[in-house]
Amino acid sequence: MVNRDRLLSEFLELVQIDSVSGRERKVCDLLKKRLGSLGLQVVEDDAGGTGALAAGNIVARLAATADGPHLLFCAHMDTVEPGEGIKPVVGEDGVVRSRGETILAADDKAGIAAIMEALRTICEQKIEHGEITVAFTICEETGLLGAKRLAPSVKADFGFVLDSTGPPGGVVVRAPSQDKITATIYGKAAHAGVDPEKGINAIYVAAQAIAAMKLGRIDPETTANIGIISGGKATNIVPDCVYLEGEVRSLANKRRAENTDRICRTIEETARKAKARAEIKVDLLYEGFGFQKEAPVIELVRRAMRRRGIEAVLNQSGGGSDANVLNARGIPTVNLSTGMENVHTTDEQIAVTDIVTTAQIVLELVLCARGEE
Repeated sequence: MVNRDRLLSEFLELVQIDSVSGRERKVCDLLKKRLGSLGLQVVEDDAGGTGALAAGNIVARLAATADGPHLLFCAHMDTVEPGEGIKPVVGEDGVVRSRGETILAADDKAGIAAIMEALRTICEQKIEHGEITVAFTICEETGLLGAKRLAPSVKADFGFVLDSTGPPGGVVVRAPSQDKITATIYGKAAHAGVDPEKGINAIYVAAQAIAAMKLGRIDPETTANIGIISGGKATNIVPDCVYLEGEVRSLANKRRAENTDRICRTIEETARKAKARAEIKVDLLYEGFGFQKEAPVIELVRRAMRRRGIEAVLNQSGGGSDANVLNARGIPTVNLSTGMENVHTTDEQIAVTDIVTTAQIVLELVLCARGEE
């Protein structure tokens, strides 16, 4: 029912519009215009600030023409680096790739293109539907910032984020919460060649603390990582300050909190033994979510996919998405696979057939929500 050639054309157009996180203005303007032309009520919020290339979230509503639950479809407009000057290439194998110098931006413009094509099909073919809300968010890649700033008025009975890797049919029904840990260790400066005994080497203290931590895969549900460390001014100065940044993720809130506490205590105790001082901050970046297989949102997904001859595969994820934020707001939301592979790398790719299937799944969700079997 969807138009393959039109869908592919729009996807190729979207990926060539630069929209690295915080610089989504051009793609935002284009999508607002196209959503409006389809008859949706379109609003852009002020989540992105006032920079020349900054944009807000797009929230668009299509009024109901039939009874059924209110559905929310969500994808993010921003991309990671290197995401400027993208030149997509459609191979003879039906797979879209970049020329190799940049990402492709199927994450998440495949999701956007699929939603747009499903909306066009609904409007052109006058398909009856319940209320539909579309949210195209900003700055997902930099901490789900756009979703966190969506207005409280954005509500729905069920939500579907199109932002997961793997072939269409994958459904993320469980995802972790995440703590961000930042720490600054203060030692004491001294001349490294003349009076090293008078100093307290903050980098050495940090190294001892990190060596004492359990990092990586902690258990089947929990991971921990120290990903940033910086400090020091010169090789002949005992460094008096070092900065650390890390994270803990877990599908179990208790395990996340326990491991975050363990890392913080390790830093504090190691600093104290060295007569250094540590300042530590912990931020909960997002809550986790999880659904039983009998949950209504899962049942709707299963029915929709069966109509396309697809068996839903229920997955758990080690990463967060806008679905985490929407679930925390009380909207039962799952994250659907779009077919994108090798995301966040210059080897990113997606099959044209997977983009088409994703758009068809969006359309089937609308049909099944109104009661069609």
